[in-house]
Amino acid sequence: MAQPESTLPAMNSELVAIVRRLGLGGGQGVRAMRPLTGGVSSDIWRIDFEDHSICAKRALSQLKVAAHWEAPLSRNAYEYAWFNELSAEFAEHMPRMLGRDEEAGVFFMSFLEPAQHPVWKHLLLQGQVSPAFARGVGDCLGRMHRRTARQERLARRFKTDAEFFSLRLEPYLLATAQRHPALADCLQRLCTQTAQTQLALVHGDISPKNILCGPRGPVFLDAECAWYGDPAFDLAFCLNHLLLKAVHLPAQSSALSQSFMHLVQAYLGAVDWEPTAAFEQRTAQLLPALMLARVDGKSPVEYLTDESRRDMVRRAATQGLRKPPRQLSEVLDITLKELSP
Repeated sequence: MAQPESTLPAMNSELVAIVRRLGLGGGQGVRAMRPLTGGVSSDIWRIDFEDHSICAKRALSQLKVAAHWEAPLSRNAYEYAWFNELSAEFAEHMPRMLGRDEEAGVFFMSFLEPAQHPVWKHLLLQGQVSPAFARGVGDCLGRMHRRTARQERLARRFKTDAEFFSLRLEPYLLATAQRHPALADCLQRLCTQTAQTQLALVHGDISPKNILCGPRGPVFLDAECAWYGDPAFDLAFCLNHLLLKAVHLPAQSSALSQSFMHLVQAYLGAVDWEPTAAFEQRTAQLLPALMLARVDGKSPVEYLTDESRRDMVRRAATQGLRKPPRQLSEVLDITLKELSP
């Protein structure tokens, strides 16, 4: 039986009041509310009505990770704006935005049934690797960047340099530099280069955990790090996870390698805002830094528990940082060589 609205905990009661004020229930009362797990940066709630459900999302000031990591609450507004900016052209690739309460710092979106929208990360870790789906991710992401490239209006709207620094550049690149003094100059240079390159609207967290395998292709979630900056960050961030999973699941390394290259080829086919070779080189040089960050930065991946596997990532990343690659296939080759007997 659904819990009566009058007995809901304080935070739930606040959300119920906001739902009523925004008219999101379509005249129906809230039947049930439950927190959704999996994220580290926001509280997310499923809100059930008589015949449908929606989600509410509110950013946290302190992320739920082992390291001390604070982040600005303003990212909730920018995330909502990212979805609204791209929703007309990419509606099938994102949840529908339903409304936002600025004072409470919470927005509402459609609820996507897990049975029809499995999380890409979960499928990959189960060994279900589809290069065709990876191609769809690359194609969609590339078109999103092409759609927003070199637009002064968006550069002004998403001028979130400070937020992106605290959410991505400091915890990934600079925190890793502190752990690896011999590579610090290189990591700091990549940090500066990324911060100063502002070409398109960046999602900032293109990870398999934030991509659902929907009936019509990939569905992107969690644009909390939205920033008008370097699209190379999004591509490198996503490719990094395919490499890390190849290290974690060597039996799937061939399929993951194919996925890597399918994603790259589909994405590069959309690049028209700068010479493709220059873009790929910048992405290829950032990728080893992100690899190292996911074992020695503030947010290490949870599935690489074997120290020998983490050392494989460190060796591959260090080689890529010391001898910067020009093409993304070079980073893939370096990683695969670490897996060779």
